[in-house]
Amino acid sequence: MTPPKNDESQVVGLLLAAGGGRRLGGRPKALLTHRGRPLVEHAVRMLREGGCARVHVVLGAAADEVRARARLEGCVLVDNPEWAEGMGSSLRVGLASLVGTGAGAALVGLVDQPGIGSEAIGRVRAAYRSPDSLAAASYDGRRGHPVLFGADRWRPVAASAHGDRGARAYLAEHEREITLVECADVAEPYDIDTEEDLGRLG
Repeated sequence: MTPPKNDESQVVGLLLAAGGGRRLGGRPKALLTHRGRPLVEHAVRMLREGGCARVHVVLGAAADEVRARARLEGCVLVDNPEWAEGMGSSLRVGLASLVGTGAGAALVGLVDQPGIGSEAIGRVRAAYRSPDSLAAASYDGRRGHPVLFGADRWRPVAASAHGDRGARAYLAEHEREITLVECADVAEPYDIDTEEDLGRLG
């Protein structure tokens, strides 16, 4: 029996958690403390509560320490040895890890956006219709994360992902094809990038 096109097993959460926290004095973002536990645990939990039964996590900076300290049971952990090159390399490695898994789409989230919770993730995940799907959360009309890429789009997305820009070039080129899902009423898309931002962590 063919599963429904929006069946949650078709959409795999892809968490980019490789950053070294350059503007945070070199503290890996995955290991920042949020609610008493590593931030990466919170991000994984939000993806699961948002409907992603399967989650792949891309690790880079302090990958061994993240494995040792964070409870990531059930996740597929993917190493990005070129993490210092920027988010683009993590996106490429993460999408490559999904090839052959039967996933119809990747729902891409960032470890340093704790203000984006399960409700926003669930809304964007529900936009999946086919392997050609392309959707993104919107905050008062401005595109943000998470972003959903149908499997047919993985190869061109990866080919365009360089430096710290991630999928921005691809999304700009295909802007008219993106299904925007308004999430400003349930999430805040701030990043944890600087010392001042640490005050947003619980």
